[in-house]
Amino acid sequence: MNWETRITKLLGIEFPIIQGGLAHLAYSELAAAVSNAGALGQITAMSLESPEKLREEIRKVRTLTNKPFGVNFAIGQHGRPFEHFVNVALEEEVKVVTVTGGNPAPFFKMFEGTDVKKLVLVAAKRQAQKAEELGADAVMVVGQEGGGHLGRDDVGTMVLVPQVVDAVSIPVVASGGIGDGRGFMAALCLGAEGIEMGTRFIATKECVHAHDRYKTALVNGSESDTVVIKRSLGAPARAISNSWTSKILELEKGNAGYELLKDYISGMANKRYIYDGNENEGFGWAGQVMGLIKDVPSVQELLSRMITEAEGIRKKWSN
Repeated sequence: MNWETRITKLLGIEFPIIQGGLAHLAYSELAAAVSNAGALGQITAMSLESPEKLREEIRKVRTLTNKPFGVNFAIGQHGRPFEHFVNVALEEEVKVVTVTGGNPAPFFKMFEGTDVKKLVLVAAKRQAQKAEELGADAVMVVGQEGGGHLGRDDVGTMVLVPQVVDAVSIPVVASGGIGDGRGFMAALCLGAEGIEMGTRFIATKECVHAHDRYKTALVNGSESDTVVIKRSLGAPARAISNSWTSKILELEKGNAGYELLKDYISGMANKRYIYDGNENEGFGWAGQVMGLIKDVPSVQELLSRMITEAEGIRKKWSN
């Protein structure tokens, strides 16, 4: 079946599916596997130690695939400068970039005069309208079911996506709570022209940096095994519920500020869980889609299964 949408044409991919930025996890192995399977894989830039490390990852992806891929920039990480990382992406002639967190205006300015495709992750209609105004080629809209950083309004994907579709003229990509062919088709029915998946791609063989305990937690957990932390800081984010996130929530309940929370919510605490599998000394991001994850397939197996399921739904509807 033909899965062409404005997103597939914009990005040069077969299926309108994008792999999320996945802090500390989205590197060359996963990105190349997703791209080789016909979707858009991504490297996470701001989790890398230096711009030169990003250059290495970009070049490594190109040894593993000749298909399109993107680089994600999480520019809201406590003001860490992103300009040198962007310069590397420009020098390496990356064709697709996505941006999460922060104001995308200075980020977009660096791409003026290029043909780089720019996508922005948003969590509200007003953010999507602003992204379009600033020159975004598409927006990725995450509902409150999603993993990692979310919007402040607690609006679900089912309600948020059609609102954004009606509010902008650029293509909309749905994110949050999607992990199979049914979610993919539901997103298209809402008016989205593609989907982004984060948590579901962690539980794959090619997400090699994720510890087996992290993947097992995703497989064995349910949609009720996540909690939203950092709400008191104005930056709500969904993670797997464990003793560490319980400590965070306890501190937040006591009105602890950033200084008291920073060691608990740091990248180091995140890596202790996702890299080392230390469930009592860190945390791992995850969306409510945990309730739909039952295995750890290869990326190719996952996407083939999703497309087969989606094609089955399309055939049923055409009868």
